[in-house]
Amino acid sequence: MDTFNPCGSGLARDEARQCATHINQFACPTFTLTGNPLVDNTATKLIPQRNIGLNAPPTRAGQPAPVTIRPLFYLRFSFFSRHAMTTVRTRIAPSPTGDPHVGTAYIALFNYCFAKQHGGEFILRIEDTDQLRSTRESEQQIFDALRWLGIDWSEGPDVGGPHGPYRQSERGDIYQKYCQQLVEMGHAFPCFCTAEELDQMRAEQMARGETPRYDGRALLLSKEEVARRLAAGEPHVIRMKVPSEGVCVVPDMLRGDVEIPWDRMDMQVLMKTDGLPTYFLANVVDDHLMGITHVLRGEEWLPSAPKLILLYEYFGWEQPELCYMPLLRNPDKSKLSKRKNPTSVTFYERMGFMPEAMLNYLGRMGWSMPDEREKFSLQEMVDHFDLKRVSLGGPIFDIEKLSWLNGQWLRDLPVEEFASRLQTWALNPEYMMKIAPHVQGRVETFSQVAPLAGFFFAGGVNPDAKLFESKKLSGDQVRQLMQLILWKLESLRQWEKDSITATIQAVVESLELKLRDAMPLMFAAITGQASSVSVLDAMEILGPDLTRFRLRQAIDLLGGVSKKENKEWEKLLGAIA
Repeated sequence: MDTFNPCGSGLARDEARQCATHINQFACPTFTLTGNPLVDNTATKLIPQRNIGLNAPPTRAGQPAPVTIRPLFYLRFSFFSRHAMTTVRTRIAPSPTGDPHVGTAYIALFNYCFAKQHGGEFILRIEDTDQLRSTRESEQQIFDALRWLGIDWSEGPDVGGPHGPYRQSERGDIYQKYCQQLVEMGHAFPCFCTAEELDQMRAEQMARGETPRYDGRALLLSKEEVARRLAAGEPHVIRMKVPSEGVCVVPDMLRGDVEIPWDRMDMQVLMKTDGLPTYFLANVVDDHLMGITHVLRGEEWLPSAPKLILLYEYFGWEQPELCYMPLLRNPDKSKLSKRKNPTSVTFYERMGFMPEAMLNYLGRMGWSMPDEREKFSLQEMVDHFDLKRVSLGGPIFDIEKLSWLNGQWLRDLPVEEFASRLQTWALNPEYMMKIAPHVQGRVETFSQVAPLAGFFFAGGVNPDAKLFESKKLSGDQVRQLMQLILWKLESLRQWEKDSITATIQAVVESLELKLRDAMPLMFAAITGQASSVSVLDAMEILGPDLTRFRLRQAIDLLGGVSKKENKEWEKLLGAIA
């Protein structure tokens, strides 16, 4: 890439800032700063950029020019020059579609620390446009999990604020307004293609060896035809236009400028047929209206960053600083997933981890203190936070290391606080009242409670493998039955006795078995015993996280599931109602 330095080579950062001011005064074309002074102390270079139209030709034959999509007056210098007089505002925007994920807590922590380190504000927004999967129960779990960790927010659905509402499902009129603006400006268009048409289009593209993407056929419709079909109420989506050639330069606070070819970008759907926005439109509109200055998100979003940048250009808005954080990994380096590692924050709370230790461990995911100390508090992390210390290598989330760190925190507690926390975790009145009715009628002395119900106060259990021996089922059938039950329970939305029972019933019926064939296996996996209190009641009380964890433990005890079995059994899973 050619570089251009209007003030001579080897500019120091202070000189670069002065030069930037001078350039802005004369409304020169956009320039991009390579090497981010916030992360990299090397000398800076200015790279001339140009705004690109949808059909702009390359500047050299066969060599599409790298382009950054950004407002004409926008000169991207570091955080320090852009936001000297602006309050730093960061946010986390989780989707309430399941258990509160440790990855959400990890990204929330880094956004929180960045904001607080710069005297700014941290915002919570709920992205609940997925009406089929979003629930208020899941939303509340997110609130509870983040607050349990010690992460709080200055604005959000539950605390209010000047930029509300903070649930996307309550901002429909706002998105409609801005989506219509894009259509009127010629940056977006209605698309009437059916799912069948799109499937056929992609199949034909793949047959030709092309990357499947929307081919823009709706753009060939006349204005009259579009108006007629809209007036007739035909179902449609709104898509955005994207360039067909050249590259987009994505300014990443960790990586510097990242070039992504435009031909990898599809004409993204902005508004769905149900009138709800997709992530891309809602994200840009909300971040702008809520004054978000810095966006720290997972690196899985980096490949789609050009779409977001293009939307900022279309609206004429200044985009926030972008930072794509490395993803959490399993010990085998694969992306952290609940099939290989417990991923719910609630699980770690129920297992008896201290929130301070959990937050401490998440803080060490790809980051370290200047003195490399292992143990530090949230305030200490805020005080010393610096993005220069973020490593791009995928951090490994290892429960054994987390347990070791938690032990450090536990042993440093005063004895009185240790006892108090133990009582709060295991022997609090609310939890005891759930257990007592199931135990009271089965004991004759208090000393019998622990042997009968001790599993309620444990994390994992250690059942004897002989408990899983069945007169009717082979060892492979036992593993298959338990794995299918686990998978179905992972997708269970309402964790109640009746729904748990119905889930297990659906699995056994699909395998042409009876409930009595499964229940001894569940007793062994959940309680570690051949019999106890009602295992279905126990599963409801223990909650989804510990229940699923113990089922995974039991399956591993019996030899686990091979890749071949996993593939075959997933086909059976799809057939279960």
